[in-house]
Amino acid sequence: MLRSLKYAGGYGGLALLLGAASVFGFAPFGWYVVPLVTLAGLFRLWQLQPRFSAWLGFLFGLGYFGFGVSWIYISLHDYGGMPMILAGAATSLFAAFLALFPALAGYLHQRRLVVSPWGMAACWMLLEWTRDWIFTGFPWLAVGYSQIPSSPLAGYVPVVGVFGVTLILAWSAAVLGRRSTAYLVPLAAIWMVGLGMRQVNWTIPLGAPVSVALVQGNISQSLKWQPDQLASTLLVYHALAAASRARLTVLPETAIPLFYNDVPADYLADLARYGRRNGGDVLVGIPESPGDGRYYNSVMSFGDAPTQVYRKHHLVPFGEYIPLKSVFGRVIEFLHIPLSDFSRGSLDQTPFRVAGLRVGADVCYEDVFGEEIIRQLPAANILVNVTDDAWFGDGIAPWQHLQIAQTRALESGREMLRATNTGATAIIGSKGELLGHLPLFTRAILTGEAQGYHGLTPFDRWGNKLALTLAVGMLMLEARNRKTAAARN
Repeated sequence: MLRSLKYAGGYGGLALLLGAASVFGFAPFGWYVVPLVTLAGLFRLWQLQPRFSAWLGFLFGLGYFGFGVSWIYISLHDYGGMPMILAGAATSLFAAFLALFPALAGYLHQRRLVVSPWGMAACWMLLEWTRDWIFTGFPWLAVGYSQIPSSPLAGYVPVVGVFGVTLILAWSAAVLGRRSTAYLVPLAAIWMVGLGMRQVNWTIPLGAPVSVALVQGNISQSLKWQPDQLASTLLVYHALAAASRARLTVLPETAIPLFYNDVPADYLADLARYGRRNGGDVLVGIPESPGDGRYYNSVMSFGDAPTQVYRKHHLVPFGEYIPLKSVFGRVIEFLHIPLSDFSRGSLDQTPFRVAGLRVGADVCYEDVFGEEIIRQLPAANILVNVTDDAWFGDGIAPWQHLQIAQTRALESGREMLRATNTGATAIIGSKGELLGHLPLFTRAILTGEAQGYHGLTPFDRWGNKLALTLAVGMLMLEARNRKTAAARN
């Protein structure tokens, strides 16, 4: 027993390192082979120490999320004002909570409920999918994101989405972890087919390209909501909008830190005039309060077309709304988070008709949820995300978020325009490739052309249903094989 515990302790340290190393598969590093190797390593550890699979899964998750979402500390301490010890404790507890998901996968292996590559892959994918919706969802660092946009597996994204890619990657890792040649031919075939599918055009261009300008104001988060900085912020975005000569100009989330009804009328009139001068429109992130006690994190259009509005639907717990307000309200007051009790916009909203495009808008964190983005399709022929990632600081999170946006473009077969306050502002092609982007923490305008697209990818039609069907089928295969093996014994 003592010898087993000694080995388990050594393997535990390795599991922790494997989890932390997995993060190098994601942006900004982009070494997409790394998660394949680290997951294979974890699955191999489970075979070597099956009695401790749950513990090894937890330690893997602790390294994975402890490094991968360490930026939460920056949000809480540097910008939220939380004391260092409390911010560190909150970040650690959150990472530990997320680590319960790989721990559960290990526990199921420990109980011999999932032992084959099929069962282990399906279990891993279903637990990542669960993170997509439980407690409003936090699918950040779903392992499939690491394959976008360069891996051969990226070819599967328009068909089965990011969770389908997770399923394929986890199966590949489980096969490699067995150190058997039995699956090498189908493994190579799956990756080669993915490479070929990257050449498939699921959607086709619609109309002529439109000139666009994406504005990055680079307003410090510590200054943005200060009353004495309001005039300066308004002047920055006014000047940048005036400098644009593009048909569609996009300003980031809450670029104007005032409620719509409180913004000087001549300021909004100027935005509309700049849009009309360029033969198009200006989209701007602006808080909105209709006067009924509710307020929204909104995007509004000004210019040639009548003013239109999109109201953010999927809100961030504690950052944008307060769950169990009677319990947690004092926490938000302590953190001094501005506008932390937004109301939800409608689930189904009409795309903007601006500058000759039909724009499916989303705000900040909403682009993390693929099935919500496709609700505006096929009506929308292009996607626009406005965000303020200044809360993340100058670390890995803005690039991770950009990679997520690239995935949404690839899933939907549409370009995405991404305007941010501090970065990473980018024009993303329909294959998930970066057509242009700005450095972090610079004040600039990214100009280029945007192309509308027509048609639907399989993911647009079915969402996560295809991936879930595959995963359930693989679990059924696992159950059948287990039943057959039991009957033989």
